[in-house]
Amino acid sequence: MTGPRPTLRLDKWLWQARFVKSRALASKLVEGPGVRVNANRIAKPAYAVGAGDVLTFAVGERVVVLRILALGTRRGPAPEARALYEDLSPPPPPKDLSRPVPVSGGRPDKRDRRRFAAGLPDALD
Repeated sequence: MTGPRPTLRLDKWLWQARFVKSRALASKLVEGPGVRVNANRIAKPAYAVGAGDVLTFAVGERVVVLRILALGTRRGPAPEARALYEDLSPPPPPKDLSRPVPVSGGRPDKRDRRRFAAGLPDALD
């Protein structure tokens, strides 16, 4: 016979796994744009998660998909935090290297600054 599955608050787990810097930011992440647990939208930071659950959330431009492997007992160093989950995220799209990056001509000199201030075309070309 098995006992109840050990669980931890979602916001606390996100903080222990070092995805956010504070519990308050973890709560805002869950309440704001949203976190999905096993494909279900969760709006409560106190939602209980456990080993085997799959989390999906956005961090900046990137979508993060994780499988919880373990529950932490404390917010430890990064290697300890990485042991709490398995990253299932899709790889980031390749950077577009075909478009050249414009090269700056350096710092504008006094004449360029005066032309720019006067609103003349091609002042900084």
